[in-house]
Amino acid sequence: MSAPTVDLRTSLRAVPIARDVVRVAGPEAATYLQGQASQDVVALAVGATSWTFILQPTGKVQVWARVTRTADDEFLLDTDPGAGEVAVARLRRFRLRTKADVDPIGGWSAVALRGPGADAAARDAAAGAVDAGVRALPAGWPGVEGADLLGPAEAVAAAVPAGVAAATSDDLESLRLLSGVPAMGAELTERTIPAEAGKWVVDASASFTKGCYTGQELVARIDSRGGNVPRHLRAVLADAPFAVGDKVLVDGAEVGSVTSVAARPGGGAVGLAYVSRSVGPPATGGVIGPADAAPATVVAVPVDSPAPGPSAAG
Repeated sequence: MSAPTVDLRTSLRAVPIARDVVRVAGPEAATYLQGQASQDVVALAVGATSWTFILQPTGKVQVWARVTRTADDEFLLDTDPGAGEVAVARLRRFRLRTKADVDPIGGWSAVALRGPGADAAARDAAAGAVDAGVRALPAGWPGVEGADLLGPAEAVAAAVPAGVAAATSDDLESLRLLSGVPAMGAELTERTIPAEAGKWVVDASASFTKGCYTGQELVARIDSRGGNVPRHLRAVLADAPFAVGDKVLVDGAEVGSVTSVAARPGGGAVGLAYVSRSVGPPATGGVIGPADAAPATVVAVPVDSPAPGPSAAG
């Protein structure tokens, strides 16, 4: 865990990232995806993007993805590495007698632009590489301006604006945790209830006015109860390093465990953890690993955010 050198909340930089991409296409692609996604994909105009969950029938998370409508009968889903295969298997499993193909797209990559001016930089870059298939997709996190360039790997690499300096994956991971953005395989697993990941995620990813979709019952029931769930995604701050899997303690009691951790700009560490709803942030306690508990504070996300920037992709 190396220390970040750049605070991407205040400085515009570019970071190469990996994304799995899945195409859903065919005469019934829109109606099929409408019944599988938590977002109102039928309402998306061609070229529009939003976040969505693909849920298990129980309402727990299968995949969290960004969905982009590329034509009347075609959509792209991009998600965290490793989750694309899950999305393909899940969507194919429910596709009975439906005129829609679900296929992974290989050879694509992305570059994350984060910081002031990211939206304009991404639009300009994509406009200059539209013939190469590069798209600028909104990717703002709470309190942070952001966009991603997505497309064929070589074209994306060539499209990065010359005036935007590079940052590291450690810088981006630190920003993700400070922003309270969950990741597949870490904060989002097959055991996760969407509302546990926070209001920002649910508001960006779920429609409460569309028709039925797989897993809707649990999402709607929790929303009707004010988002009341047993645990909530929180940030954990400490001066000393700690690790994924470390236990979070408050008043001597274990209230959660760390799902992700990174160094913070300026020193110290930040982690994400699902913490019992009985703990109201901020709360002092500790994180306990192989050694004694290190002093830590449980806080709400986003952490130390500057003035709010654009919200999630929409």
